[in-house]
Amino acid sequence: MTSTAQRLAEIRGGVPPRRHNARTIAALTGNPGCTRRAVLDSAGVDKTGLAERLGFPARFGQSRFAITRGNAFEAQVKADGGVELLRLVAERLGVPVPERASWTDLGGADDLPDRHERSRAALTGAGADAALFDHPLLSLEVAGQRVHLEPDLVAARLAGRFHVVEIKSFPVIDGQADPAKVSAAAIQSAVYVLALRELLAAEGQDPELVSHDVVLVCPRDFANRPVASLVDVRKQLLVLRRQLDRMARIEDLLADVPADFTVDPVAEPATLVAALSRVEARYAPECLAACELAYFCRHEARGHTTALGRPVREALGGIADVAEVLALAEGERAPDPEQAEAAALLRAAARLRADALAGNPA
Repeated sequence: MTSTAQRLAEIRGGVPPRRHNARTIAALTGNPGCTRRAVLDSAGVDKTGLAERLGFPARFGQSRFAITRGNAFEAQVKADGGVELLRLVAERLGVPVPERASWTDLGGADDLPDRHERSRAALTGAGADAALFDHPLLSLEVAGQRVHLEPDLVAARLAGRFHVVEIKSFPVIDGQADPAKVSAAAIQSAVYVLALRELLAAEGQDPELVSHDVVLVCPRDFANRPVASLVDVRKQLLVLRRQLDRMARIEDLLADVPADFTVDPVAEPATLVAALSRVEARYAPECLAACELAYFCRHEARGHTTALGRPVREALGGIADVAEVLALAEGERAPDPEQAEAAALLRAAARLRADALAGNPA
């Protein structure tokens, strides 16, 4: 075991690392400047269990109803060997709908290395130009470890290019879908695009054969009739590559972490709180939808402007404490020179609030 691997094992308390999947890899991009999260994820720490031991369990995830509905919609779209799916994808890409296409299900209970080899052979081998590959097993390197991804998706090869096809159960109503859900689907799809490109590159094939345009298939309006949309994930790919490169340089991250830092599962909650306080976090309200430790970090950030979100923090010009913001707004203390502009805005906002509460016109 290398010194870095040994250090990461010590951080997680000697227990086996938590295996990443596409959702956890996609979530890495949500707050790339957070050292705490990058270190814990690089070490493979079970953040769900850690949050529970701290007394701040994560509160996000799909309901059983949503999972059941999603499985039913996916089965409908993939029925009859993917005939309807093939039509949707071809029409959305603007290419002729093939009269027939091969359908290869790469799922199953095989050992992961065997299944990955079967996926590699199918995706990179010569075959029909019109082909659909269901449940391909892909992989990515995360913090020096090869991670297998078991996507519940279809890779479509049409007109000489691959397109990742994501089937989601959230609706598209009057041509619009929930922006947050589309954004989450885009970054997760980018994980698959990157993994598929790396697979082709490893075989000496052009990775650009994998398109950055992902096909998103969702129910239309309030029925279960599927509709396909194109989502450009180039921006998400850049963010993903940058964060994976950062985690690959784990030695640089560890240089800023105390040598005895650990979140050993047997440690007392107070010990864990003290340990985590020594590693910089960058909490933002968006973390609540993506990071298992978000509720702990929000509690930790109470009284600091970071808890109000990035736009507010930036508008305040680096003023860290809420108490200091209120003092500047009420004119209870003079601002430092670098705080003058923010203080003027705060005093103006305070006057507007006072006028509003008094019923005076602006």
